[in-house]
Amino acid sequence: MITKLRPELVADVGATDGEGPFWIPGRRRLGWVDIGAGKLHLTDVESGGDEVIQAGSALGAAAERQGGGFVLALQDGFGLIDRDSTEVRLVAAVDSAGGELRMNDGKCDTRGRFWAGTMAYDISQRRGAFYRLDPDLTVTSHFTGLGISNGFDWLPDGRTAYYIDSLDSRVDVFDSDPDAGELSNRRAAFEVPNDRSVETGMTLADGMTLDAEGHLWIAVWGAGEVRRYSPAGELEAVVEMPVVSPSSCAFGGDEYDELYITSMVPAGVARGRLPGEGAVYRVRPGVRGVPARTFAG
Repeated sequence: MITKLRPELVADVGATDGEGPFWIPGRRRLGWVDIGAGKLHLTDVESGGDEVIQAGSALGAAAERQGGGFVLALQDGFGLIDRDSTEVRLVAAVDSAGGELRMNDGKCDTRGRFWAGTMAYDISQRRGAFYRLDPDLTVTSHFTGLGISNGFDWLPDGRTAYYIDSLDSRVDVFDSDPDAGELSNRRAAFEVPNDRSVETGMTLADGMTLDAEGHLWIAVWGAGEVRRYSPAGELEAVVEMPVVSPSSCAFGGDEYDELYITSMVPAGVARGRLPGEGAVYRVRPGVRGVPARTFAG
């Protein structure tokens, strides 16, 4: 039996491309990005209060640094914000093809490295690549030919990683070496079918997170759902969203028993913003997540 869940509204601050949520336990805030606006939001999930840091370019993802501040996946590469600062420094460039590509979703691994992929604004070209930023700020490219590099997460031991290229309509799995920071043996885990009958003309597996039981929570853009899948691809729970384009999710709260969900205003539809699009939502799904990993650089 599939469990059905309904979320509550946490904050609606008028974002267009809400993405990449991550919990900041020391501040009891939810970090997340508005990609096109280049904004890093730090939201008080109880009051709805919102602090905004301007990145100065498109901002695909962010994560907290172990010593304070943030690491960023910017238009042209990786950036840093220092503790008690709002100044953004580009510290490691990647190939943006003169602005035709930008960085998208990203996350830290169990050793404090930050991983993020790029995507072309013209996604049909599949020109994206996947990168690893080490704590010493060196960058390694891992694979290329990506459409929309999106959800990525590891099992707690760091030896298995799940990955989504949204254009592939599936979830892939890698063997991961946490000591060397290497990925190998990429293979399909299960499909997340594309439904072309919806208002947006397609559905896409977007951002994701793993819970403490090793099951995947995937935001399905266009479908208005966040779905919990087993590692074998069995659908176990559905968060029925009040908007059509949820984009990503992350566990937070003092016990990591709250799932926070970002959303977007859907591109390619002939209408304006509807109430709640671009807002952040919360649901208590009955399972826990694990603390967000932080960047060691």
